[in-house]
Amino acid sequence: QATIFNSNSKRSDRGKRAFLDGEAAEMQVQESYEQRGLKLAAKRWRGGGGEIDLVFKDGDLCVFVEVKKSRSWDRAASALRPRQIARLMQAATVFVADEPNGQLTDMRFDVALVDQHGLVKILENALIA
Repeated sequence: QATIFNSNSKRSDRGKRAFLDGEAAEMQVQESYEQRGLKLAAKRWRGGGGEIDLVFKDGDLCVFVEVKKSRSWDRAASALRPRQIARLMQAATVFVADEPNGQLTDMRFDVALVDQHGLVKILENALIA
């Protein structure tokens, strides 16, 4: 029986593993926010040219959360680039357009860091609009 060699299989496996790791990290972060009493409004919301990992509501406040997972919190934090921040903020302005107060909606931008052990560190107001 012939063995089929696929040069993309290792890259495909890494991509799949990264996706699943990211999904697990998002779930851990979601649970952390929900334990604090915030309500999940959206997950992997797309709009305005960007994606927002998690959106929570705390009363009238919209909390936009970017989740970063890596071996360490420092390494995860260093993965956040200015261009990504700009896309996140643009997407947030599109998201709040459907809120009762529109662009006057109170917003907060957090970064949630997840290390290789699954420990979560939340940086509130990490991104300033």
